[in-house]
Amino acid sequence: MNTPRQPSPCGCIDIHTHVVPHDFPAYVGRHPDALWPSMREGHACHRHVVVSSRVYRTVSHQAWAIDVRRADMNRLDVERQVLSPMPELLSYWLDPADGATLARYLNETLANMVVHAPDRFSALGAAPLQDIDRAIQELEFAVSTLGLAGIEVGSNVGGVPIGDPRFFPFFEAAEALNAAIFVHPLRPAGMDRLVGPASLEQIVAFPGEIGLAAASLITGGLLKKFPRLRIALSHGGGAIQTLLPRMQFAWETLDALREVMPVAPVEAARTLYYDDLLYSATTIHALIDTVGEDRVMIGTDYPFAIMDADPAARVASLGLSAATQDALRWKNAAAWLGLK
Repeated sequence: MNTPRQPSPCGCIDIHTHVVPHDFPAYVGRHPDALWPSMREGHACHRHVVVSSRVYRTVSHQAWAIDVRRADMNRLDVERQVLSPMPELLSYWLDPADGATLARYLNETLANMVVHAPDRFSALGAAPLQDIDRAIQELEFAVSTLGLAGIEVGSNVGGVPIGDPRFFPFFEAAEALNAAIFVHPLRPAGMDRLVGPASLEQIVAFPGEIGLAAASLITGGLLKKFPRLRIALSHGGGAIQTLLPRMQFAWETLDALREVMPVAPVEAARTLYYDDLLYSATTIHALIDTVGEDRVMIGTDYPFAIMDADPAARVASLGLSAATQDALRWKNAAAWLGLK
């Protein structure tokens, strides 16, 4: 693969964009009831993502069409998008062999998009974390063979938080490969407490879920064990801003907590990266104040309905210094991606 050039300070890097392939291969596994995705024609330039004969989501050609994405990027002052699978496609509920097959297809699709525009795209692949050995194999293939920048992981795997020590071998391999990690909410906790339409999963449950994932990374000891890991949290880390003061106070007060958490929660949180998808200048300022101006990056959730429609204007509206704006617009993302 071509080596991507260093981003220009004139354009933004959007670290949170998703891809849905135009098609999926037919299922050839051993489980007739497998939750294997497929695509069905929709209206105009849209297609339906179908799982178990039901439409999971309808997406436009923005989800797979390179030229359409580039046109949108040019209009929005975005020089580089970081591509990652629509989170539901991580499919940790599949049989491990099926999960590995789907991850390979997604990774090859993403790599092909990067090959067509290496100056505009980086990509984060998928790994079947329901089987750690297979996940490490796919991580190594995605990064070393396909040249992907890293891996997108869900906030939990079958209900097990991503910070659980059982995933340490995977993160050890990611650190050795210098791979970026992007954590995204998936199958969030608390869905039974929501009242209203299904879209509240993304609107209300995601912030709590990514906050719990962030807390697990801090309390589980992963950040201490693998200090060179570059991990980014989507959706601004969600509820972690609210959780951190409580965690810090308890850490300073309770000896037992310090025994199992050798690094102060606030200090640990400042080793992570965060996108700025918080929809509010006040909340973005609070995130910067909490974790530092060198840890926050642009992320839009392109091309989905709740995406930030004008990320450059969002940063410009914050009233930050020119140096801090450059950090948010591209420099922090370049560091997280490991761009040379």
